[in-house]
Formats: sequence, structure tokens, C-alpha cells
Amino acid sequence: MLSPEQLIQESASLLEEMLHIPAFSGQEADKASFLEEWLLSRGYSPKRSGNNIWLEHRMEGAKKTLWLHSHIDTVKPAESWKTDPFAAHWQEGRLTALGANDAGASVVTMLATFRALADAGFPMNLIWVAGAEEENSGPGGMEAMVRILPPADLVLVGEPTGMRAAVAERGLMVVDGLVRGVAGHAARNEGVNAIYRAMDDLAFFRDYSFEKKSGMLGPVSMNLTVIGAGEKHNSIPDLCRYTVDIRLNEHYSHSEVLEILREQVHAELQLRSERLKASATPENHSVLFALHKLGITGYGSPTLSDWALLPYPAVKIGPGDSARSHTAGEYILRQELEEALSLYLKLINTWKDEEIME
Repeated sequence: MLSPEQLIQESASLLEEMLHIPAFSGQEADKASFLEEWLLSRGYSPKRSGNNIWLEHRMEGAKKTLWLHSHIDTVKPAESWKTDPFAAHWQEGRLTALGANDAGASVVTMLATFRALADAGFPMNLIWVAGAEEENSGPGGMEAMVRILPPADLVLVGEPTGMRAAVAERGLMVVDGLVRGVAGHAARNEGVNAIYRAMDDLAFFRDYSFEKKSGMLGPVSMNLTVIGAGEKHNSIPDLCRYTVDIRLNEHYSHSEVLEILREQVHAELQLRSERLKASATPENHSVLFALHKLGITGYGSPTLSDWALLPYPAVKIGPGDSARSHTAGEYILRQELEEALSLYLKLINTWKDEEIME
């Protein structure tokens, strides 16, 4: 049985090696294979589906199951990186590399947590998952895993939260709008300008306020992010296309928001997907009492994660800082790994005690 210090040392070394391997969403095969071999070399029996790797620790008679889940994929590096984003190397307690913060640090500290709990005979079923396709919410990641793995009573979702506990998370809906006008010659003021018709829509998206606000997630927010119309300076455009990024709170479904929008705008609206819902930890779930006992205040997260695809109760918590994610010079501190392992173990054992008392 390894000590916490030994687990952190192995975690730090593993993270450094992992980050040398590019793993953009949907292209994680090499990193998944490396992880698989690393686990086999230490006597574990990893399972694999696609580019997802997981370990299971089952206890006879256990009635509860805990998942420790994070992801191995990354976005592509920003052009402003001044160093090689894959040249991971610890220097003075700091590791700078693409994916160090989001979410390599969560992957390795959750693995260390799994190993410590399994070695100690934790009286629940444990599943550690290093998932794929989180950054693009692809079908080969969490969406596939929920059909393969046994149901969870609680999922800890590893993302860079500074080990604060996100107990709610905004959902995402992307809507494409098409405004139709009538083509004409600009010199003769003919036609119906689709851009002018779209201007009313743009003002609506800028100014509209949804009635139901969330204590954790605030109001639904809408931002126009793409727009295009016209090709020639002397032609009245008959089409104007735009895209709206909408972040949901738990009070609205995708279909409810879409119905409101269609009543207000000129455009023909097309919803890209209804998969990425808003999420919230159930109000009376025992993990909330465990967080309270440890003095950890819950908050609402504005960023999306695999939680959106989970049908089980969850809390998003992990080492690192969300503000570093996807940035040039992304990094993690060794101290953050140490704090994560310590807090994960405290939280899980406190949750276990709460479950036993129920």
C-alpha cells in the first residue's frame, strides 16, 4: 500500500509522461494506450472501450457505487503558446503543458484516490474513468460510457475548480437563425433587406431577460456569436444567417427556450442539439451534507463538462483553475495535486459516513 507521498510522486510523474502525448478530442488513442500500459505495469486490470479507460473495484455486498471521472482529451493549442505545449517538464513545482490543468491533474489525482481507497478496502464499489471526447461532447465519450458502466450513486467529475464544489452547471444550446428577405438592386432601393429584418432579432437577443433565475446559475444568457449576409455591395441581401450561444439554468429546457425565441424573432430557428442540459446536485443528496461538514461551499459553474451527459447525481470538483483552461501556458502546481488527493479522500470518506447514517 503506497503512502500519500508516494501516490503523489507517481501521479506527478504519470502526468508529465501523459502530457507529452497529444490527445485532441476524438484522437486520444495514443494517450489511452499509454495509460492502459501504465496501469497494466502496476498490476491493475484496466478496461477499455474506444479511447475510454477505466478501473473497477468491487466490494462483495456493496450497495453503493462511486465514479471518479475525468477526461484525457484536450482542445488544440492556442497559437500564442511560446513554448512547445507538449514539452511537459516539472520545474520548481510547476508543470506547464497543454492539458495539465484541464484535466490531466484531475485524471491522475482521481486515480491516486481510487488506488488509496481500493487498498484501504473502501466499502463501496469504485469506478475510475479516464474518458474521451469531453471537449467536443462527442458520442464516443461519456455518452457511450453511461451505457456500459453500472449506475452510480454519485459521480465526482474532475475539472479544474480549485477544489471548490460545483453543485450546479449551466447547460448549452446553440441555435442557428435564418432571416429571409427579398433580393433587389441597391441603387433602386428594391427588395426587402434581410439584414434590416435581422436587426430586430439582434436587439431581442441582446435585451431579452428570461423570467426564471437560478440562485446558483443566475439567469439564462444569450450571446450572438456568428453572423453573415450579402456578397455584393450593390445587391440587397435576401438572406441573413446568425448563430446564438445560449447558456441555460436548471429552470428551462431546450424546447422551452426555443418556443420563447420562435415567438419573438423573424428568423427560422434551428436547434443543433438538446443533449447538453443544465445540471444540479439533488437538494437532499448526502454529498451536500458531506460538503457542508467539510466547510466546502457549493457554487454554480458557468462552464460545461461531461456532467451534462450524466443521468446520475454528481459534483464537479478538481485541482487547477478554470481560468487557465484552453490558454497558452496552461499549468498545474504540484501543491494542487497534493491538496486534491487529500480533499478527495476526506470528501469521499465523509460522504460514506453520511450514507451509512441514512
